[in-house]
Amino acid sequence: MALIGQIRKRSWLLIMFIGMGLALFIITSMFVGNQIPFLDTQNVAGSVNGETINWTDFQAADDALYSGSGSDYYARRNALWNNYFVESAIVGQEAEELGLGVSETEMQDLQFGPNPSPIVRQRVINQTGQFDPNQLAQIRSLMEQGSLNPGYARFWEAQKKEIRTDRLKTKLNDLVSKSMFTPTWMVEQYNTSKNGKATFRYVKVPFDEVDNSEVEVSDADLKNYLMENKAKYSEEEETRKINYVVFDVFPSREDSIAIRDTLARVARDFATATDDTLFVEDNEGIMNPGYYTNDLTEQNTPLSQTLADTLFNAPVGAVVGPYIDGNRYVVTKLMDRRVMPDSVDSRHILISATTPDQFIAAEKTLDSLRILLEDGTANWDTLAKNFSQDPGSSGNGGKYENTTPNQFVPEFSDLIFFKGNIGELYTIRTQFGVHLIEPLARKYTDRNNRTERVKISTISLPIVPSQETQEDVLGKAQDFMANNRTVEEMATAAESAGFTVETSNALKANDYLIGAMGSGETSRSIVRWAFDGNTKVGGVAPEVFSYQDPVEFFDNKYVVAGLRNVQDAGLPNIANVRDEILPLVRNMKKGEVIASKLSQDLTTAASTFNTQIDTASNVTFNRSFVTGVGNEPKVIGAAFNLDANGVSAPVVGSSGVFLIQLITKTEPTTTANIPSLRREASSASRGQVTSFLVRSMRKGADVEDNRARVY
Repeated sequence: MALIGQIRKRSWLLIMFIGMGLALFIITSMFVGNQIPFLDTQNVAGSVNGETINWTDFQAADDALYSGSGSDYYARRNALWNNYFVESAIVGQEAEELGLGVSETEMQDLQFGPNPSPIVRQRVINQTGQFDPNQLAQIRSLMEQGSLNPGYARFWEAQKKEIRTDRLKTKLNDLVSKSMFTPTWMVEQYNTSKNGKATFRYVKVPFDEVDNSEVEVSDADLKNYLMENKAKYSEEEETRKINYVVFDVFPSREDSIAIRDTLARVARDFATATDDTLFVEDNEGIMNPGYYTNDLTEQNTPLSQTLADTLFNAPVGAVVGPYIDGNRYVVTKLMDRRVMPDSVDSRHILISATTPDQFIAAEKTLDSLRILLEDGTANWDTLAKNFSQDPGSSGNGGKYENTTPNQFVPEFSDLIFFKGNIGELYTIRTQFGVHLIEPLARKYTDRNNRTERVKISTISLPIVPSQETQEDVLGKAQDFMANNRTVEEMATAAESAGFTVETSNALKANDYLIGAMGSGETSRSIVRWAFDGNTKVGGVAPEVFSYQDPVEFFDNKYVVAGLRNVQDAGLPNIANVRDEILPLVRNMKKGEVIASKLSQDLTTAASTFNTQIDTASNVTFNRSFVTGVGNEPKVIGAAFNLDANGVSAPVVGSSGVFLIQLITKTEPTTTANIPSLRREASSASRGQVTSFLVRSMRKGADVEDNRARVY
């Protein structure tokens, strides 16, 4: 009882201990799964100036805009982040502060008006890639009826954000560009840099005239160079470089022989097949729709010279091969050979169709039009203009003149070239819909020497490494990885084995592309490993990364990777960029040595270094590249600072050391048309607003990017 009494007297201690226990529980839970209480960070992709971008919204936009797209997964997500979310937020925030917006009326006009947004014009297109206002009107009608495909409705809703952002960008660009003014002194300077001309003689001494051993480059020299070029080498975020060794996978001789033998068996069966179409389909071949001559200059011909020589002397049904074409073994069957016109005239009416019901309805309509044509009630000009949905011929009575073989789809082409009778009407289906066609004339360039053409089908197999070959190379890569657990060991072993150790570009946390290996899941996996918190500098990845051939989907290379360095945001450490800047600083040192040996006489300089005197004529000050000189702004600047016959001090440029003697310098005549020059100079400046305005706004924005946490 005494104890209970004591506890009651000190109940505040009990409350304190309970509170501390609860606090400890909450603090512990904060770090479980890297989640913070009251803030679902797992659903935050990032933020722009405090405006949160949720993963839910990011995923929804990706699904709406790119569902079913064959575009690169990581490239499109990068574009979605940068353009759809970050740029949209920055532009929207800036526009709101300036009082700019897009009204509902304006938005409707940008979607469906007579001059819609460039985004709509780029996406609502016909089969020729041109903007299709009829299709846009149909989309609007379906949208108003509430019968638009749900997936396309989501796409259109997501697209509205792009349209609004694009319009706001245009308004911001106009606001800035139209407020720009070029003062008279800048106009005069622009005129001088554009129209002033200099002709000069020069001697160029390459840096390799001085051996590397003759100059010494210290860390202080490298540091000074970095400080002088901060803007070029500073990074806004952390970067990492990896070293990697690639084990390429190629088919062995045995692989090639096995593939050839397999196709040889197919060729024997192909020769006796009773249903060529079914056989080609079962063997994933190609029934080539065209008819081709033995003239290999013909556009898109599938024939080689050897194949053409064989086919034009073989009976129909003959099978040629297997033979190698590129990286495939191929067999070809001669399906048909016939003399065909060199061109034909025809006319047609097309009614577009994609579904069974549409095809039936189109055929009924064309049957009615056919009756009108046959009994003379109507003519082709009127019917084609009023009914045909082919914009290429409807305004010309449906006519196509001088059509050459293989110009149209096979069903259409076969009918007008040899299946149909001249002057008769035919109704056929194609991928575009239903056509009412009349062949009008068949023409031969030389009636005494008519062109023979062949039709072929092909079956092929890729020459790819077998599974056994892939596993053999993988085993070698795994042994290399297991025996070399540091970057240094990897470099030593690679040199001993004759492999090349590659170094990646400076990678950022969200990158997905590594040099020549390209983009994709594997490159992204390597970047994720490089930025993992457990990855140490100098360590080698615990797995071999595999890349697939993008067409045949076999493993075409295995990669062993090690983390070379980590560079914090800002100016890099000398060690991390030594290989990159050392040659540049060494050349500067060599330039000083060469300059010390050059006299101010071009003939003596040329003789001393066994080179020649060249001339650059009519060079303008604003020119970036001069033939024979290269991209050498210091040389051009030095030339314009000389008087006639004056000789410059040695100029250490990018590719060597130059000695320059000015021959003539022509100043532009003073012009009274300052307003015209002002417009020209201002136009050049205003043209850069589109490229740089949003970029500069982004530089000043507070962007937090959490994408690397998820993918």
